[in-house]
Amino acid sequence: MSSVIGVIGGSGLYALDDSNAVESESIITPYAEDPVTLYKSKIASHEIVFLARHGSNHGIPPHRINYRANLHAMATRGVDAIIAVNVVGGISEQMSPGSIVIPDQIIDYTWGREHTFFDILDKPENHIDFTWPYDMALAKLLAANALAMALPVKLGEVKGVYGCTQGPRLESAAEIKRMKNDGCDIVGMTAMPEAALARELDIAYASIALVVNWAAGLRQEAISFADISAVLDKGMVDIKKVLLKTIAEL
Repeated sequence: MSSVIGVIGGSGLYALDDSNAVESESIITPYAEDPVTLYKSKIASHEIVFLARHGSNHGIPPHRINYRANLHAMATRGVDAIIAVNVVGGISEQMSPGSIVIPDQIIDYTWGREHTFFDILDKPENHIDFTWPYDMALAKLLAANALAMALPVKLGEVKGVYGCTQGPRLESAAEIKRMKNDGCDIVGMTAMPEAALARELDIAYASIALVVNWAAGLRQEAISFADISAVLDKGMVDIKKVLLKTIAEL
C-alpha cells in the first residue's frame, strides 16, 4: 500500500533524492509569511516529501525554525509518517562520535518557541498524550535496518533520551552534567517542538540521530568543528542508506 512519507533533514542532509525527478513546491501556511519549500519524489511505491529543517543553505538556527509552518505544510500534503534526522552530541559513555541513536524519549529544555497548534483549547484531545514521544513501530524499523547494515547503533534496538536545548550556542559543562544527571543520553537542538507538533497532527514520527561530538566537558579537548564536519560527512552517508531502506520497506 502506497503512502506519503515525510523526511526532515537536519545538518548535513539537504536532499534525499539527487535525481532530476524531484519537484519543489512552495506551501503557504497560516504560521509564516514566507512559504515552506517541500521537495517531492518517489521511492518504491511511496511519495516522499522532503523538508530541509534549516533551509537549503543552512541559514536558519534551531531557535528560529518555524516548526509549526513546517509540520503544517507536510500535513497539508498528506504525509502519513515522518522520519526526522537529527545531529547530536554524545552524553552517555556509549555515545562516541559516529554512533547512531534511535531515541525513544525526550526532555525539553527549550523556551520561547511556538510549540503547539492548540493556542485555544476546544476539546480534551488538545492535551495530547506524549508519554512516548516517538512512534515505536517506525523507530524499531529504523533500528533494525541500521543493525542489519552493521552500523554503530547504540543503546540497543530503540532506546535513548534526547535532551533538547535552545541553541544556537553549545552547552556549558555544568549544563551537560545536569542533563546527564537528568538521564539524557544525547543532546541536540531540534527535536522539540517538532515531535510534539507531529503528535498533535496525528502523524507518526521517529528520529534517527547521528552523534558528531562529545558534549561539553566530557573530554579534555575542546569541541572541534573540523572534527564534527568529518564525522558528519561520513555519518550522513550511512544515515541516508538507512532512510532509503526503511522507506522502501514501509
